Amino acid sequence: MRSGVGRGFGFLVHDVSRLIKRRFERQARQMGLPITRQQAAVVLNIAGSEGVSQAEVATWLGIEPIALVRMLDKLHEEGLVERRSHPTDRRVRTLWLTPAARSVVTQILAINKAIREEAFAGMPAHARDTVIDILDGIKNNLALKEETDDAPAASAAEREGVDRHTGKFAAVS
Repeated sequence: MRSGVGRGFGFLVHDVSRLIKRRFERQARQMGLPITRQQAAVVLNIAGSEGVSQAEVATWLGIEPIALVRMLDKLHEEGLVERRSHPTDRRVRTLWLTPAARSVVTQILAINKAIREEAFAGMPAHARDTVIDILDGIKNNLALKEETDDAPAASAAEREGVDRHTGKFAAVS
């Protein structure tokens, strides 16, 4: 049985992610697509929910809104994405694919499929499904932990039912 840092769970997940990103960007360049893996994720998210707000896409991808704005600027320059005003809220910008983006979406999906086939080469279908199910479960566990870590924690006094202003026990209803 091999051991070592390279077989640690976090290192393996990171290495797989890095290799997928490199494979995607290499294949995209070979196809003449002026797009990074992250930009492709933006395009696919918009394709799945046109009219979505910039803030929603940033949240889905777990990136800062300013980072998304830079990607959207590039995708707009490439003629793939357009921003529109929200019909009822002037502060919100909605995102839409241009007609030119339709073929790009098809190419992105083809690249993703090819990489998935390369990554799972030699593995039976049930093993593929198991790996995806396990990774999805891990992702959900960690996302839930992030949510609970980010939630404001009740102070010890609040947990004990002490009124923070008077220092006395609050009435229990």
